[in-house]
Amino acid sequence: MYSFSVTLRTYQEEDSRALAELFYETVHRVNCKDYSQEQIAAWAPAVPEEETWRRSFAGHLALVAVQGEEIVGFGDLDPVQGYLDRLYVKWDRQGMGIGSLLCRELEARCAAPVIYTYASLTAQPFFLRRGYRLMYRRQVERRGVLLENARMEKVLAKPE
Repeated sequence: MYSFSVTLRTYQEEDSRALAELFYETVHRVNCKDYSQEQIAAWAPAVPEEETWRRSFAGHLALVAVQGEEIVGFGDLDPVQGYLDRLYVKWDRQGMGIGSLLCRELEARCAAPVIYTYASLTAQPFFLRRGYRLMYRRQVERRGVLLENARMEKVLAKPE
């Protein structure tokens, strides 16, 4: 078991650059075990532009995981529709429970009865362990390159 202290906080606009870099580095260092270099380059060809990234969080509940002063993960969710858009943990902090912490909190704040995501090949085992069901696999096109992911869903138990 790892010993670490991670806190969650709500996303702030000034986080955009750090989150964009974390996304880029994680895709290139972690997802490369399940996707080709061509697919990785299509998925994350460069660190996203700060303003584009900032706009992508609009209308979502976004949480940031912080360890000390360092951002080590983030996730965002449309809490009304139940769409878990992104969940990323820094490439060198994988397997420490940060993703589970983020996911658990996002699930708790979801107003929809079902939460769903389109999980990469890399993330599918994580979501299966968390009780998500694989609904179907699909191919998505990014910059002319096909990438496989899967729609995964979890029925959320709400207290009565």
